[in-house]
Amino acid sequence: MTRAEDIDAAARMLHASKVAVALTGAGISVDSGIPDFRSSGGLWERFDPMEYATIEAFVSSPRKVWSMLFEMMDVVESARANAGHTALAELEAMGRLDAIITQNIDNLHQAGGSRRVIEFHGNSRRLVCLRCGREYAAEQFAALRDMSPPPPPECRECGAILKPDVVLFGEAIPERAARDAAIMAASCDVMLVIGTSAMVYPAAGLPVTAKSRGAKIIEINLEPTHLTGTLADLTIMGGATDVIPALVERVRALG
Repeated sequence: MTRAEDIDAAARMLHASKVAVALTGAGISVDSGIPDFRSSGGLWERFDPMEYATIEAFVSSPRKVWSMLFEMMDVVESARANAGHTALAELEAMGRLDAIITQNIDNLHQAGGSRRVIEFHGNSRRLVCLRCGREYAAEQFAALRDMSPPPPPECRECGAILKPDVVLFGEAIPERAARDAAIMAASCDVMLVIGTSAMVYPAAGLPVTAKSRGAKIIEINLEPTHLTGTLADLTIMGGATDVIPALVERVRALG
């Protein structure tokens, strides 16, 4: 089939579904200026994740880890929602998408207008104190960026160095997010898998769960993945900013 025919088939699946969910990964935010951390030129090319992105590293050397975190947050905070994000919000507003499960920490789904977002790996725009549990908006510490070098943000309650509210290697998925994602995967009849190779567990298990409960899996990726021709019922090759708006238009045309 042509890509237009694939998009039409996906639209008909969504139009007929009772519960639809999207699982998104780094690929949906690339056009917002956030490169995949694992890609060439990505963060992990310059910072060994086993040295800078584990919970053990943060607990033992939080100031060192913040040298990487400041770079990560500069990239994320300068990004803006793209047409893929806003198109998913349109699907939700049309009643054709019930939730987004995202592996991204960039807050761009919410910025794009989506209301039901399950943050599987947390959100870098929040900071949390591991000592006393107090939470802060990251923007409260924006002035630190003007210092050279910028000092890590400290809890105003107990003085401990704060941690972005994101899942580092070695940390568990937040309990509520894991529960809500599992419920959606088990109850949906269509799952869009967008901008992710779905290789990293436990998120990679969500399409498997959905498929095992009879859901149709629609994959939208730039390149083939292990889902292509196997778990995916339909694969649309292309970028999220091109494919998802076209998909929304086809769904809208179906009424």
